[in-house]
Amino acid sequence: MDKKHIITIAGSLGSGKSSTAKMIANILKYEHYSTGDFMRSIAESKGISLGDLSKIAETDSSIDKQLDDRNIEIGNKNNIVLDSRLGFHFIPDSFKVFLELDSSTAAERILEDKKNNPNRNKEATGSFDTKESIIEKTTKRLLSEKKRYKELYQIEDNTSPLNFDLVINTKEIPLEKVSEKIITEYYNWLNK
Repeated sequence: MDKKHIITIAGSLGSGKSSTAKMIANILKYEHYSTGDFMRSIAESKGISLGDLSKIAETDSSIDKQLDDRNIEIGNKNNIVLDSRLGFHFIPDSFKVFLELDSSTAAERILEDKKNNPNRNKEATGSFDTKESIIEKTTKRLLSEKKRYKELYQIEDNTSPLNFDLVINTKEIPLEKVSEKIITEYYNWLNK
């Protein structure tokens, strides 16, 4: 049976998941999907921040169900790149990538992005005004997600390298090189 032409990209906040996924989709002429964008649209429709939505999702499983159903639906397609923390779980026959980055560097990147794009994700970033506040809020969000993923899916650690075909630390590698590496390894994986 031929492998599906699907790349799922997960990663630390600020590691470049979305930018990398968009670039790879563009290069390969695949469709790009983002669970984060979908989650932001849910938060926006409710008039709350992404952090607040994550907190609500701890007790309201309908939010995760919406996200899960969407990931499963996307997994039925072909020629796609999905950035999603749980893409590896819901689309197990995809080429699974994890982008890692330490929290300090991630906070600096998020601050820089906020400065360069002040209107983007205003609701999602909330009061991300200092490196410390970003580290605090992203740590809370990750803990909230890990708790939900363990309860809902029995996933001990969604960031474990064991879940992925390729792990890249993006601290010292520019976006273009990260994308090139993923595409090279993806083709190797397809041809195995």
